[in-house]
Amino acid sequence: MTELGPVVWPPAPIRTKRLVLRESEARDRAAFIELFASAEVRAHLGGPRPRDELERAVPEVPGQRPGLFVVTLDEAMIGVVTLLDRRDAERPGHVRPEAGEAELGYMFLPTVWGCGYAAEACAAALDWFADALPGEPVVLCTQTANNRSMSLAAKLGFVEVERFEEWGAEQWFGVWSTGPPFG
Repeated sequence: MTELGPVVWPPAPIRTKRLVLRESEARDRAAFIELFASAEVRAHLGGPRPRDELERAVPEVPGQRPGLFVVTLDEAMIGVVTLLDRRDAERPGHVRPEAGEAELGYMFLPTVWGCGYAAEACAAALDWFADALPGEPVVLCTQTANNRSMSLAAKLGFVEVERFEEWGAEQWFGVWSTGPPFG
């Protein structure tokens, strides 16, 4: 167990109507490799990584770090949500002068796109975050060309702060700080 200020990691698994958000396990390795090797998943995230490179690099239990939730449906991993990563002060996009805001990130396998799982999982992670660190803002940055991610940001209640150029593309930067959009 890791202590992150007032947050103990990992928390108990988070259960939603259809999903479970939990800490990574060895059985998730193949799905992690699939996420990072997928051209569809990585289209707005710097592109896919070579599968053979991932087979060598991904540890037996991947993604074991504070803030990374594995999202499962019927006990099978379908994606990940990250939430305790702090936005680097050197990068553009901040809502506090000292920077270091928690940044929401997510990746889901293309086979489950369009089913509402990303919204359900991200909303549950934001609920957990609001209880664990009350009043802390959460930021999200996505390419404006990523229509699905832009739609999800709006559905979750993120409010646009600014747009800027980074990684050779226009980025949308928003903040969530009013509490969970779903009850």
